[in-house]
Amino acid sequence: MTGKLRIVHCFRSPVGGIFRHVRDLAEAQVAAGHAVGIVCDSTTGGDYEERLFADMQHLLALGIWRTPMQRHIGPGDIAAAWRSYRIIKELKPDVLHGHGAKGGVYARVFGSLLRVSRYRVARLYSPHGGSLHYDEATATGKFFFGLERWMERLTDHLLFVSGYEQRTFQRKIGLPTIPHSLVYNGLRATEFDPVLPDENAADFLYIGMMRDLKGPDLFIAALALVENRLGRTVSAVMVGSGDDLPRYHEQIRQAGLAARVQFLDPMPARKAFALARFIVVPSRAEAMPYIVLEALAAGMPMIATAVGGIPEIFDTGSSALVHPLASELAGKMGDALLDPEAYCKRMPSLAAMKARFGADVMAAQIETAYYSALQGHARSKDLSKQSVVSRVS
Repeated sequence: MTGKLRIVHCFRSPVGGIFRHVRDLAEAQVAAGHAVGIVCDSTTGGDYEERLFADMQHLLALGIWRTPMQRHIGPGDIAAAWRSYRIIKELKPDVLHGHGAKGGVYARVFGSLLRVSRYRVARLYSPHGGSLHYDEATATGKFFFGLERWMERLTDHLLFVSGYEQRTFQRKIGLPTIPHSLVYNGLRATEFDPVLPDENAADFLYIGMMRDLKGPDLFIAALALVENRLGRTVSAVMVGSGDDLPRYHEQIRQAGLAARVQFLDPMPARKAFALARFIVVPSRAEAMPYIVLEALAAGMPMIATAVGGIPEIFDTGSSALVHPLASELAGKMGDALLDPEAYCKRMPSLAAMKARFGADVMAAQIETAYYSALQGHARSKDLSKQSVVSRVS
């Protein structure tokens, strides 16, 4: 099966890695001649995200549709789901691709409702971590993992962004009973151009969502430990937004670091890279974080936690990776400052990065999954018709 497709990406929060993934994927799909649209939440994101939407508006033949979607399950989901379903129904997609937990539920449920109306649509789901972050020993985790297992019957194809995510799914939910693929996030060719630090660059950079899952609190605690270890001050820039931002301001104040740590609003990653000599990724949980790929492709030395898919980006047993503990982060940060040249040699080679993480490779593999899902749906419809004819005979 070939031909141009009508593709709708559905997700909740237009910030962070999921939004970046959808933007890159949509851009590549438009270049391939497909008609693409986006349905997402209207209550998250700020001026930076608004500019990103404005930049891509002219590319998307099916448009950008934003409507309120709450983060957690609750009564408001009924109204939000109805609004989203009406939008998607009008767009008449061939492919509904859900990203993250909420987007995954919406895409698969709405795609199934469209099928009840005899409408051909492929239903794909990329977890991007999502509900997989829950602890399987808790009641909440068991509920969401049970829901994910049940939702497989509404799913044509699962797309994992890292081997870690795939293994976590198997461990917490079980071996997928439907077609599934591992497709790494990809970068544009221009993102492999080096970024040099500004003349007045800080020592360290944190860029990302301001929430504990991503480890800003660990980064701040590590800064204080580095100062104690080296017996001198260090400087840092923290770029991002989120509900927990005021708490990190207070943590900085209590640690006596306010004069040496600058907070900035979200900005393009490559612009932020020039603000410091080293980047720190202190996450407690990840799937396949774009920020790690982007920073390494730009030639930026990194201290990162060995969580999620991050070890898959680095060479096996890389000494640049640590557990998500302030003390271990501080140790590597100190090493980087004491001997920058030696520390830079711990990073994966640019050639290896280019060979594995290209946006064109990512888009081609996902397009293959789309066509495969549509072919599978066509075969199932043919079998259903044959069954009806057989019963009538």
